[in-house]
Amino acid sequence: MDATSRPPSLAGLRRTYEGAPLTEADLAPDPVTQFTIWFGEALDAGLPEPNAMILATCSAGGLPTARTVLLKGYDEHGFVFYTNYESRKGRDLRENPRASLLFPWHPIRRQVRVEGTVTRLAREESAAYFRSRPYGSRIGAWASRQSAVVGSRQELDARYAELAARWPEDPPVPDFWGGFRVAPVEMEFWQGQISRMHDRLRYRRAGGGWVVERLAP
Repeated sequence: MDATSRPPSLAGLRRTYEGAPLTEADLAPDPVTQFTIWFGEALDAGLPEPNAMILATCSAGGLPTARTVLLKGYDEHGFVFYTNYESRKGRDLRENPRASLLFPWHPIRRQVRVEGTVTRLAREESAAYFRSRPYGSRIGAWASRQSAVVGSRQELDARYAELAARWPEDPPVPDFWGGFRVAPVEMEFWQGQISRMHDRLRYRRAGGGWVVERLAP
């Protein structure tokens, strides 16, 4: 193994986090309101794609997997994203309808973690969002059999071209595509601090409301 192919030394890669303290008194009464506050601050800070989130799922057999998807809406009922229902994440959620979301807002030394149960959106809601997407993305949803093995890039491009020729203006909504909603049972707000003494405040569902707990860093 020559010098160019050796893995880099990672032991010295570190940053000091010096965020404003996050106390229990700083938090909104419920986690969705608190998320709205922090999401607005992420937007104001100019973070690229602050709605990008890591979605972790687990199969019925216990095999976990994670990937980045985009948050496309949220309210007091949960956090919404869209995908191919036959993709790996779609199959996982069919077998095991629970998920974890992570918003890694590193430039502002913050993270938000969401854990919850998952349900499919109503067909009408998924269809309304599909029709709002750019034309190319709608054709792409048809062209990609997400997570399936593809013979070549040329094969993928040829399928896209074929479908674009079939529907030059208004492709229909695929029956294998739609939205999921993650209804939170826990949400953690993480604020980086010096000496790795980070602030971690967790909302946990209890009865009809929320309890806030501080977690050790």
